[in-house]
Amino acid sequence: MYSFQFEVLGKVQGVYFRKYTQLKAQELDLVGWVQNTKQGTVIGIAQGRRTNELKEWLKHTGSPKSVIKKTDFKNDKIIDELEYDQFDIIK
Repeated sequence: MYSFQFEVLGKVQGVYFRKYTQLKAQELDLVGWVQNTKQGTVIGIAQGRRTNELKEWLKHTGSPKSVIKKTDFKNDKIIDELEYDQFDIIK
């Protein structure tokens, strides 16, 4: 299993980006969380087996009305067990 952190820059707030990210993560059986930042970006952590599919989605797709300018990934690592039970939106 894999784990990574992400930050998405662009028009990603006010366009249901967190909700669509949660739905995509659930579709891929991933756990973790997503939240808005005061800087106007979206950050989060995802864990599971199909993390590369979520990375591609975060880089190129996003929510229907979002405009993704840049997506940063960090702390990519292999993990022995999941640290979360589900994929949450943090308010």
